[in-house]
Amino acid sequence: MLQYKMAHRSNTGPVRGLKLVTLLFALSPELLLPGAGVKLQGNGYDGLLVAINPQVPENLSLIANIKEMLTEASFYLFNATKRRVFFRTIQILIPATWTARNYSKVKQESYEKANVIVTEQNGVHGDDPYTLQHRGCGKEGKYIHFTPNFLLNDELIAGYGSRGRVFVHEWAHLRWGVFDEYSKDKPFYLNGRNEIQVTRCSSGITGVFVCEKGLCPHEDCIISKLFREGCTFLYNSTQNATASIMFMQSLPSVVEFCNASTHNHEAPNLQNQKCSLRSTWDVIADSSDFHHSLPMHGVELPPPPTFSLMQSGDKVICLVMDVSKKMAEADRLLRLQQAAELYLMQVVEVRTFVGIVTFGSKGEIRAQLQQMNSDDDRRRLVSYLPTSVSTKEEANTCAGVKRGFEVLEKRNGRADGSVMILVTSGADEHISNCLPSAVSSGVTIHSIALGSSAAGRLEELSHLTGGLKFFIPDKSNPNRLTDAFCRISSGTGDIFQQSLQLESVYETVPPQQQRTNPVTVDGAVGNDTVFQVTWQSSGPPEMAVLDPSGRKYNTSDFVINLAFRTASLRVPGTAKHGRWTYTLNNTHPSPQALEVTVVSRASSLAIYPATVEAFVERDSTHFPQPVIIYANVRKGLYPILNATVEATVEPEAGDPVVLQLLDNGAGADVIKNDGIYSRYFFSFPVSGRYSLTVRVRHSPSISTLAHSVPGSHAMYVPGYIANDNIQMNAPKQPGRRDVEEQWGFSRVSAGGSFSVQGVPAGPHPDMFPPCKITDLEAVKVEEDVILSWTAPGEDFDQGQATSYEIRMSKSLWRVRDDFDKAILVNTSELDPQQAGTRETFTFSPKLVTDELEPESDGEIQEIHMVYVAMRTVDHNSLKSAVSNIALVSLSTPPSSVPALSRDDLVLKGVLIAVGLIAIICLIMVAAHWTLNRKKRALKKENGTKLL
Repeated sequence: MLQYKMAHRSNTGPVRGLKLVTLLFALSPELLLPGAGVKLQGNGYDGLLVAINPQVPENLSLIANIKEMLTEASFYLFNATKRRVFFRTIQILIPATWTARNYSKVKQESYEKANVIVTEQNGVHGDDPYTLQHRGCGKEGKYIHFTPNFLLNDELIAGYGSRGRVFVHEWAHLRWGVFDEYSKDKPFYLNGRNEIQVTRCSSGITGVFVCEKGLCPHEDCIISKLFREGCTFLYNSTQNATASIMFMQSLPSVVEFCNASTHNHEAPNLQNQKCSLRSTWDVIADSSDFHHSLPMHGVELPPPPTFSLMQSGDKVICLVMDVSKKMAEADRLLRLQQAAELYLMQVVEVRTFVGIVTFGSKGEIRAQLQQMNSDDDRRRLVSYLPTSVSTKEEANTCAGVKRGFEVLEKRNGRADGSVMILVTSGADEHISNCLPSAVSSGVTIHSIALGSSAAGRLEELSHLTGGLKFFIPDKSNPNRLTDAFCRISSGTGDIFQQSLQLESVYETVPPQQQRTNPVTVDGAVGNDTVFQVTWQSSGPPEMAVLDPSGRKYNTSDFVINLAFRTASLRVPGTAKHGRWTYTLNNTHPSPQALEVTVVSRASSLAIYPATVEAFVERDSTHFPQPVIIYANVRKGLYPILNATVEATVEPEAGDPVVLQLLDNGAGADVIKNDGIYSRYFFSFPVSGRYSLTVRVRHSPSISTLAHSVPGSHAMYVPGYIANDNIQMNAPKQPGRRDVEEQWGFSRVSAGGSFSVQGVPAGPHPDMFPPCKITDLEAVKVEEDVILSWTAPGEDFDQGQATSYEIRMSKSLWRVRDDFDKAILVNTSELDPQQAGTRETFTFSPKLVTDELEPESDGEIQEIHMVYVAMRTVDHNSLKSAVSNIALVSLSTPPSSVPALSRDDLVLKGVLIAVGLIAIICLIMVAAHWTLNRKKRALKKENGTKLL
């Protein structure tokens, strides 16, 4: 932290400040920068951020249990990674809704930047800890989630294991991009020895099948590749196996990750599918963390983590807006006025303090901080927005930023925890002079670049402070600046207080014509609903809005601002749920460019509204490396399925590109039906900035929510076998059922900006291969093998490829590491379909079985397991990466009773022995009864003779 203090105290001018920032980047591009996430220094992780949602009721035991969990996790992680890493410093963000105590004040930390979030899970739908993994194997995930009940209810420890162990399981998902080694969809499989095995890792973990009446052989438990109702598999509580944490961290013996020698590569789990049958430890060892850290010497444990408790205070925002001569071009000032008005009147949350600064060559404070408690407060602040530009002044961004800091510091003497929204179009070459003060200020700076002339280093202010960054091309939809302002929230994580953008439409209406369009106000929103209409020339159009009950709002119901060319209709109370329509009638003699924005807030604390978060994998790329676009579509924490998600990408020059994002588990999408829709983008017309906007629509009466929260979960164990006794845990709470949304919904979200460099000026050869197939599956049906997968494209996940190359081998190493030397399967009659199509291919393994070479890696020859993989070729002979590896057993499945594993054989022997003993006992009882009967008959006969 010494660098921060130096930057804050430095009075030696911009040159030394610039050297300081240069030094920071020389050491590491993200070293010690707020908002940059967790950093590994030496063997210790610094900057892990845990945030509690404002909707969670105050409970100090929650803080204590978080500390206890992470302290245990640090030591468990240290040993599991062979003395390589531990947690050194951890920050816990306390919500402002809790009682203020002796907590530190936040700087750039916020709920939206947290690595770990603590929040409710929509009521009683389970307490599974999980990690949202939106990227592939070996890549970081988005966040870890815990419910308050998981952290407070000790009864759950029996099912999940200790909380520290669970955290390490989730940390491996988040940090290193490994996946679960169990499978709910495929709980067992047929291995290469023709034995039925439970999906697990390592395979040395033992257990038995249990039915409703107790222990039972597995043939009584399995039906159609699933567990029969009332059956399960329970593991022994005492084990010899030490792996794996990604399978069942709750077992006391499990203290490490599966490695190359213990990994079960036959198990049909996500780790094998997503990581090409590699062990979790192999993936972890390849991470950059382990490239830069060596095991600690000695036998001592590292110190326990140091915790910092911090709490956000009042929400404080300053708008810093460019009024230099560049703002006079392309209606930039008008668009800024229109966007800022909607932001102040609707988006800014109640009780927020807001100030306004403008800058040309000098900065000017137009409005000191004012709290937004009423519409009058909001209108008063709107009156301070700039109305003209300085036609001869160049932009001095640092002058505006400096004035912004002065405004923010008025509240508490420091600007820590505040937000600055910086809007500029000026080509300022000296913006680096204020980077050091931005780093040390504690302010999060969101930047909005207007036009291609905006300062090239503007985005660094956002990067250094953890802010969002946007780019608005001059030729773009005029609503894009409004979309950017609507995207900027308080960062508290309280979705019930945030304004949600339902619609953003721009169209040109010919003279004396009208346009009528629908917009849905769904059942979860309706409070503070506003229709804003803007125009670029002439006067306002005639406007009419019709609600679902038939009530009509006319032009006279709108509040019109002729100076800013805006008209706003605020729907009183809670807007009626259902289909609304609005009509715009151009009464002027020339065409009119009209924009409509509809925003609203949640209608009830009992129903989570649908939200969409749009973002890209990386902020910058170099041609021809593609960018992956993501849209996280959710209702609370639950993914929304079957939505239509469109991304619009706008370059500095050229036409916009519209892509449909998919949640199909193929191409750029890692996990199917996890609510994260994604797609590759590679149509780069020019180098420079690109803008992203995402629109989501969902039709009514379509299955909306997934059965449960997706992501990589720590396993809940239903029970154990302990001392030959069955010990069952409390039943796990059921997942959520599908919900039908009566009205459907629509959302719009600005996804920020990214930059692309190195795009050739003229025509260039094809440099985009098909994307990797990630969902290849293989099943044996009688004598054939049937492969299935999702078709990639000619270029990544778009278009139609030319051919497939399928190869197989009995050697995993050969298929994974030396694909070209594996046995080639004849695919001459297989033509690729359009990208996204589900494909199948059937072939007979007998055609190549004789060619399969003897194993060279020590595998037993009786194993009839074959590994199959494929790659795709386009018309320019560019080849995709090799697909995930599918396994198929060529042995004949058991017709009646499957071959038994060791545990099953022991169980069957016990059952047979018990049966034989029971039969012997029955024979002895029958013999004894017969003998006694004969004795009684003889005695009676003798008595009769005597008489």
